[in-house]
Amino acid sequence: MSLAPGSICDVLPSAAALLGVPGAVDTLALTNGIGSDEIDRVLVVLVDGMGWHLLPALAESAPLLAAASGSATQLVSAFPSTTPTNLVSLATGAQPGEHGILGFTLNVPGTDRVINHIRWRDDPPPAAWQPLPTWFERLKDAGVSARVVLPAAFAGSGLTEAAYRGAEFHPAEPTADYARLVADELRAAPGLVFGYLADLDTAAHLFGIGSPRWHTAAAAVDAFLTRLVETLPKNAALLVTADHGGLNVPPDARVDLDTDPRLGEGVRLVAGEPRVRYLHTEPGAADEVQAKWTEVLDGRAAVYKREQAVATGMFGPVDPRHLARIGDVVVVCTSDAAVLATAHEPPESARLIGFHGAASAAEMAIPLLVWHG
Repeated sequence: MSLAPGSICDVLPSAAALLGVPGAVDTLALTNGIGSDEIDRVLVVLVDGMGWHLLPALAESAPLLAAASGSATQLVSAFPSTTPTNLVSLATGAQPGEHGILGFTLNVPGTDRVINHIRWRDDPPPAAWQPLPTWFERLKDAGVSARVVLPAAFAGSGLTEAAYRGAEFHPAEPTADYARLVADELRAAPGLVFGYLADLDTAAHLFGIGSPRWHTAAAAVDAFLTRLVETLPKNAALLVTADHGGLNVPPDARVDLDTDPRLGEGVRLVAGEPRVRYLHTEPGAADEVQAKWTEVLDGRAAVYKREQAVATGMFGPVDPRHLARIGDVVVVCTSDAAVLATAHEPPESARLIGFHGAASAAEMAIPLLVWHG
């Protein structure tokens, strides 16, 4: 699997092309439908967890999305189809093997430490852990304003620095009118503005896709986007996309590597997440671990050694500096399975209902919706 044109990596370069940034290529052909001469500001909103295949289910709670889905463009997320990886692929226009944020959690090579990218602060240093320039930096260098309106809690995190460096950070407090803050920032000056909504993904994880709480979150997303569309300036474009989709994993489709002694043999460290596991093995144990996991998870996952996984192209080109972040053995769930690690991860991870991360269409296909004033 490789990322072709029409991926999350193309969104910000195409938006930058709308704004006339030198060297930016409009791979998504946005100028064909909008006309770059009319646009001096672009708002990009990422709705976490709003996969392409979820749009029909969203429709009953989201009239704007229902009306717009017929003209949506289908894109593909980066792999693994997890939020930290895709936020950085969006921001850099690069595939995970190039930028190095190769999963939700990763082993820091040469140590026994596993970094959680959501909780990451400044160790490892963000500029070293994710060395590529972002499109926010490129916009700034071109003299085009780049601003992000994000929850105040994101300020100063490693992931914020890795994904959004170069942008002006405008914090949104939990009680703020987020739609108003984003709309005001768009009207304030030409350039690019970025916003992010997490509640749909949170509801999918905690309550399940299709649950009443998920539909409540979908209605809130729709109301937020409706306000932006209704107040969109004449000279502005609104691009709405997602980082991944998802699926519900039933209890009988879950395997716990920490309660099945066959799966723990030869495994030194566990990273990744339930739909994509990175197994760092004891010296010389990779072949045996791959064989045992292939046997136990027969029909539920593809099990690769590191070099096999890289050769598939699933991560895109892999910078040698990032190679050791990938497990000696890589486990990619192929059905509705999940691999729990109850002794390695917080207990709430095992209680989730909705999951994502693997390479199924339900997880990888994402929409691009476009409005202009």
